[in-house]
Order: sequence, then structure tokens, then C-alpha cells
Amino acid sequence: MNLYWPYENRSGYLHIEGVSSLDLARRFGTPLYVYSEGRIRRQVQRLREALSKQYTRTRILYAAKANTNTSVLRVVREEGTGLDAVSPGEVYLALNAGFSPDDILFTSTSVGLEEMLYLIDAGVRINVDSESQLDRLLKQEVPETISVRVNPGQGAGHHEHVVAAGHYAKFGVWERDAVAVYAKAADAGVRSFGIQMHIGSGIMEAGPYVAATEKLLEIARRVHKEAGVDFDFVDLGGGIGIPYRPEEGEVDLDAFLGELFTLVKSKLRDYGLGEPEIWLEPGRFIVVQAGVLLTRVTTLKSTPYGRFMGVDAGLNTLIRPAMYRAYHRILSASAMDEREEEYDVYGPICESGDIFARQRQVQRTGEGGLLAIMDAGAYGFSMASRYNSRPLPAEVMVRDEEARVIRERETLDDLLRGQP
Repeated sequence: MNLYWPYENRSGYLHIEGVSSLDLARRFGTPLYVYSEGRIRRQVQRLREALSKQYTRTRILYAAKANTNTSVLRVVREEGTGLDAVSPGEVYLALNAGFSPDDILFTSTSVGLEEMLYLIDAGVRINVDSESQLDRLLKQEVPETISVRVNPGQGAGHHEHVVAAGHYAKFGVWERDAVAVYAKAADAGVRSFGIQMHIGSGIMEAGPYVAATEKLLEIARRVHKEAGVDFDFVDLGGGIGIPYRPEEGEVDLDAFLGELFTLVKSKLRDYGLGEPEIWLEPGRFIVVQAGVLLTRVTTLKSTPYGRFMGVDAGLNTLIRPAMYRAYHRILSASAMDEREEEYDVYGPICESGDIFARQRQVQRTGEGGLLAIMDAGAYGFSMASRYNSRPLPAEVMVRDEEARVIRERETLDDLLRGQP
């Protein structure tokens, strides 16, 4: 067994880090999220090893929004990452998982006063998204360190909903306003600065990332020259993708980061920006391949226009196919050696969009069989809901051929919690 790739076909049954998916489903029920701890750790290690070849002062901040289970957070913390948080809830979970306030960078948009007060009390670094947010912050406290999220004017990503920069993005301070924002912070007494961008998610080629980074560093040069600001860190955000489709290849980390850091080192030198730490905020890259959604086949039926395979997971469990038209590989975890047949794989939600796959070749299985929806470790449970009044699923972590529950399955009684 190779923990770097924890999935294995043993006699026709999917095993995850040596544990049978059938046993997992019997023990913990379905739908069920299962995570490989070994794969999470290895992805952090891979990225750190690749970064160390490029630049001596780098830091990884795990983008918690991808998966906020506290057991996952503890694993990445043990691997030495910091944390990128986008809500007070993520800050709260990170502190509970053992991150120190200095490990956490908070970045969000449309931040209200109550949230701001919580962040100040928690003592985390704040990455401001607007001059308005900076004004609210400075009225309450002048922090030691401030970072500013800058919109470099260009974005990228696998779907329009995840493109986070460019002309029509809601995020960040526009280039023309950046100098004034930093000058205001410096005049107020802030003494330590960072600059940050995040252009989008699921980026498979270095080109868009490099172009946006070049623009970010040009903005940093102007801020340095006109506002007299030195940068302790330059945060390039996240977005490095993984292959969801079988025909896609893995990102060549050495080539991707080599192209990126060739530019970074050149511009830092040319622009007189010194040697700040360079931060990256991977989320999907670290956890997506570590997660599988196990779901039971409940119904097989056909019409004159197609064959349908119904399962007990739905868009309430994994919304990515409905929201982004995202592709996830689907395996018959209980019948991996059977021949493939074509199905539309759908869930129980009262929405026509509750479809995981159209006309997909899936190994033949009967009602009661088990499917594995792959690459579900990121934006799976973290985007799940109780839509149609369906309780949230359980989550399980597998390590060294042992499985443990890291989130209990909700019951119908949980639907009444907080209601009179």
C-alpha cells in the first residue's frame, strides 16, 4: 500500500489506506465522507519540498474553507502550515485545533463591525479587503501588522464562480487605491505590512498565476516607493489545481513554481523590495484527493431516454456538480471489476439539478451497491447543507488501516435544534 496514493482495488472492492470501503459503509452508514490522513500529509510535504527548491523564505497557509473539520485542521497544523481563514467561524475552529493567532491570516469581504471586534479580540492578522474595512479596523485598534488584499485586475479558475479577481470581482482593493490605503495605515501607526492577492481556484497552468503575480509586484513597487512601505510578506494566494478528469494530468509542481519564482525573485530584486517571505494559500491542492464520498445505490430505473442510478447522497451532500458543473470520477466501490454501463447518477433531492453525472460509464452494480465519488475532500462537507431537511453526513478519517469518526452523523432530532 502506498499512502501517497491511498486507493486500492482489492478483489473488486475499493480500499482506502487498507480499509475496505464496504466495512466503512457498514460501520458508519452512508452517505459518508472518508479522508486519508496520509494523503493530506503527503500533499503538504510535496508542496513544501517543491517550494524549498525555489526560495528560502516561504510559508504555506492552508485555506480552511476547503475543509474545516478540526481533525483535518490538526493534521495540517502538525505538518507546519499556517491557516487562511475567511470567517470568524474558521478562526474559531482553527484556534480550537491548536493554531496560534500568529498562524492565522483572516481575509474576507463585507466584514461587519461585530466580526471585526471578534477578530481583534482573537488577535489574528487581518488582511483588509477595502479602505472601508481599514477605516473600521483603525477606529477600534491600530494593529502591529496589516496586509491588504489587492485585485491585480486579472483572474483565473475552473468556473466563473471561483474567479476571484479581475474587472468585475467583488474582492480586493483596486490598483489605483492601493497607495492611499497603505499610506493611511502607515500614518495611523501600523509598522508591519503584507500584500496579498487571490485570483481564483483550480488553476492548472502557471501562465495566469505568473501574469497576476507580476501585476501584484508592480503594485507593491508603487506602494513601496510612494507610501514608503516595506513588505514583510507577499501572499500570492491559492488556486493550484488538481486533475478531476481521467484525461487530465497532475500539475508539475517544479515547473509551475519554477516559472512563478523566477519572476518573483527577478521582480523583488529589480523593484528593491528586499527578500520578504512568500506565502501561498493552498486548500484544494492539499485535501481534495484525500477525500471520498461513499454513497449507497438505492434505485435503478430506465426510461426510453436513459438509464438512471439513484443514490442516497445528493446536492445537499456534495453541491459541486450542481453548482459548478464539476466532474467527479465515480467508481463502484463494491464492484470494481465489473464491466461498465452507462447511467445518469442522481440523488434524492427535489431538484432536477441533483445530478452527479450524465451518461457516465460506471461499473455495473445492483441496488444496495456502494459507489465512491472521488476527489471529494475539498468543498464537499464544507459546502453541505440540510436542504430538504436532510441531516448532515458523518466524516471519518483513516490512518494506518484504522478508521475513526471525526464528525458524528446528524439525526432527525438535530433538525429541531434551536427551534421552539
